[in-house]
Amino acid sequence: MVNDFGYGMEFGLMETLFPIIFITIFVIVIVTFIIGIGNGVKEWSSNNNSLLVTVEATIVDKRTDVYHSHDNNTNSTSRHSTYYITFELRSGERIELTVPVKEYGMLVIGDYGKLTHQGTRYKGFERNM
Repeated sequence: MVNDFGYGMEFGLMETLFPIIFITIFVIVIVTFIIGIGNGVKEWSSNNNSLLVTVEATIVDKRTDVYHSHDNNTNSTSRHSTYYITFELRSGERIELTVPVKEYGMLVIGDYGKLTHQGTRYKGFERNM
């Protein structure tokens, strides 16, 4: 089919599919972002509504998660570390909590004591002597 200006009006497969694919990917990214925010708010709210609990626990594992990022505009690199400790409660249940770096360095696998936490928030660990 030709319009009044002599240009073809046929659309190729790419002209038809590209907008659909672009919009689909855009929607998936936005929905994923919204779900992430929703999950964060849900966990924050759940922690606020949880009781502050102190239980006997043993440290059974430690790990770190290191995130690197590079800024091309300033040509700088940054690193962020998150520190985790896995505690085993008397019941045999294990929970992994994010802990501050200064406490992470002081706690050792095998330490036994009183763990204080509020939901998934680490509040402290007092080692038994």
